[in-house]
Amino acid sequence: MIVGESGRDLTRLVVPRVGRLVQAGDEGFRLLDAAGCVVEPVGVFFRELRASGRSAATLRSYGMDLLRWWRFLAAVDVVWDRAGRIEARDFSCWIQMTVKASGSGAGSPGGGLSGTVNAVTGKSSPGPGYAPSTVVHSETVLRTFYDFHLETGAGPLVNPFPLARRAGRVNAHHNPMQAWSGQRVGRYRPRVAARIPRGVPDEMFDELFARLSCDRDRALLAFWISSGVRASELLGMRVRDIDAGRQLITVVRKGSRAVQQVPASPDAFVHLRLYQEAMRGLVPAGRDQPVWWTLRRPLRALAYHGAHRMFERVNAMLGSDWTLHDLRHAAARRMAADRDLPLTHVQAVMGHAQLSTTQRYLVPDRDEVIEQVMAHHARRARQSAKPAPLPAPGYDPASLAVLFGRPCPQG
Repeated sequence: MIVGESGRDLTRLVVPRVGRLVQAGDEGFRLLDAAGCVVEPVGVFFRELRASGRSAATLRSYGMDLLRWWRFLAAVDVVWDRAGRIEARDFSCWIQMTVKASGSGAGSPGGGLSGTVNAVTGKSSPGPGYAPSTVVHSETVLRTFYDFHLETGAGPLVNPFPLARRAGRVNAHHNPMQAWSGQRVGRYRPRVAARIPRGVPDEMFDELFARLSCDRDRALLAFWISSGVRASELLGMRVRDIDAGRQLITVVRKGSRAVQQVPASPDAFVHLRLYQEAMRGLVPAGRDQPVWWTLRRPLRALAYHGAHRMFERVNAMLGSDWTLHDLRHAAARRMAADRDLPLTHVQAVMGHAQLSTTQRYLVPDRDEVIEQVMAHHARRARQSAKPAPLPAPGYDPASLAVLFGRPCPQG
């Protein structure tokens, strides 16, 4: 039994699924409480985020964390501006041990059970609880939310989600020859292990590509693996964004919303042309029309969930659990491994704000490490199988055998 300082039994705490996050047109998103009324403190916070240029995807991500917090407050019967450190600590304990409301632990696209390792990819399938990265993101959002209301004077006098304690000044003894260490982080957040980005190996990608049944899906995978753009960025393209003559596509970057031209492989444009010819007369023509359409009628623009479901079906054929984002990792690894391609060029194509993000793809992944270590063991086995070299003239073989621990020569 886990009991917080407030005396709550967190193992038996039932958090009701009250309230919801709804899309509100130009306003982005709204958080509704159990009675269906707009939660005004969150609405003011969202307006601040929109004024700062945050995208709709960011608003939705922040909104889901705030919805989870609002449901917890409803379960413990505490108003948002009366919440203190005890409520924040209990919430941090509860979210790390609870089971996700929407997840049944059924497993991954590859068919494995939660928490198991996929035999094909070596990736761990999601468990029934919230991932540490989700818990960390939630703590950051809630601390930012209360910091904003502290500045406006509308919230509590003290932020319920404090920063971690640290003795002395931050970076007081910083070495100018080394990178700056991270600043203070939230106190109620777990440690997240550094993850090395894993891409789809070339041989596995060939198997995935061979299982595709139409030119639309072949074009999608060819663009993802050669350009490195995100899945949503590629799906948001319009016909005017394709420059087949120069083998360029124009995408809107997810975070910065910057418009950028990205090169892609010739094969991707070949499959795209075949797909467009097959769809001629079936979809509206025009430069402002979407590039990607569903295959089932009524035909409509292909959304992320449709592309994700297509990739899940291909994974099921191989028993794997690769994701669409793994194709982006694979593209980055391919480009980073090319010594004739400067890493700064890879950074520009991938749309990374910092070069340190691109440098992660220079670190060998699990498959590369296993392959190299196995080759090392094979070389060691070949070396040990070689006969011992003969001693130079003038040395007693028996004395050398004693010195180096070798079997004494017979005779």
